[in-house]
Amino acid sequence: MTENQWKQLVKVVQGGIVKPVPSGFIIDSPWLPGWAGYSIMDYFASERIWLEANLKAIRNFPDAIFLPGFWSEYGMCTEPSAFGAKCVFHEKDLPFADKMVETPEQMTSLRKPDVKTDGLLPFTLRRLQHLRESIEKEGHLIKFAVARGPLNIASFLMGTTEFMIALKESPQESHSMLNTITDFLCDWLRLQKESIPTIDGIFLLDDLAGFLGEEDFAEFASPYLKRSFNAFESSVRFFHNDAGGLVCAPHLPDIGVNLFNFSFQHGLNEMLEKTGGKVCLLGNLPPRDVLAGGNPEDVRKGVKAMFEGVDDKRMIIASCGGGMSQNTPTENIKTFIDTVKSL
Repeated sequence: MTENQWKQLVKVVQGGIVKPVPSGFIIDSPWLPGWAGYSIMDYFASERIWLEANLKAIRNFPDAIFLPGFWSEYGMCTEPSAFGAKCVFHEKDLPFADKMVETPEQMTSLRKPDVKTDGLLPFTLRRLQHLRESIEKEGHLIKFAVARGPLNIASFLMGTTEFMIALKESPQESHSMLNTITDFLCDWLRLQKESIPTIDGIFLLDDLAGFLGEEDFAEFASPYLKRSFNAFESSVRFFHNDAGGLVCAPHLPDIGVNLFNFSFQHGLNEMLEKTGGKVCLLGNLPPRDVLAGGNPEDVRKGVKAMFEGVDDKRMIIASCGGGMSQNTPTENIKTFIDTVKSL
């Protein structure tokens, strides 16, 4: 993002007034390659194609804040690869990581990876280092260290159902696994910051935390998320969880989160109440059914509807309730941005 966009973002997160309400979107491999005219495989394999796709987005939508901005990633394989998970890549489909943890004993014997050498992490970081000069020549800066969250990574390594069962049947082993993953995450986030000094934000994505009940969230999610978000001092601590639940919302201020992207199933006013007005909200149009699947008039009506009854727009960045969905058309994104400007 540009320096001005970063200043706007920080101002909104801190409760300042920005007019018009900014528009911002999470964009990564589900949407960006296909929209830009490339295969998913080429997007991951070529630094040139990755850069061209990201540049096309910022040039087509100069008024949108793209988060995290020039996201270097290999889909859901980035972090699991460091633990040794087998990663499967396809030409047009998103990659996935095979499960590798099957027993409570394996949960406790999980070894912390070396973030400088293991899996796809060196390639993820080197891409940003190679292209940083080109990004900055376009007037943009790399501002976020990015990672999947601790429960999210655990679910990739073990399987979602298996890990959820383990939280109940093997709580001690689950804590051991989450502790190892969180130590790894802190190392990985710090390495990104040390390697690219312009970074001043942390962005964690963890949908699995939204599937927990109140008691389980307090025990198995909150402490590990809090440690991760405190890996280094940062101005923006951005959390994505678009699971259809409200369990995490009241805990966010204590965890340290000050920017939250959540499910479209929950309205802005509802989430403002649940977070006590202490967390900036990024949302909240349905990403698949309206922004991607609707027509421009559907988008226009949806944007107006999501702001109905919202009297105080200070801590809101207009977006969709999740990342940008595959096949979201250019016209709908421009309609969204123009409608928000007119509010």
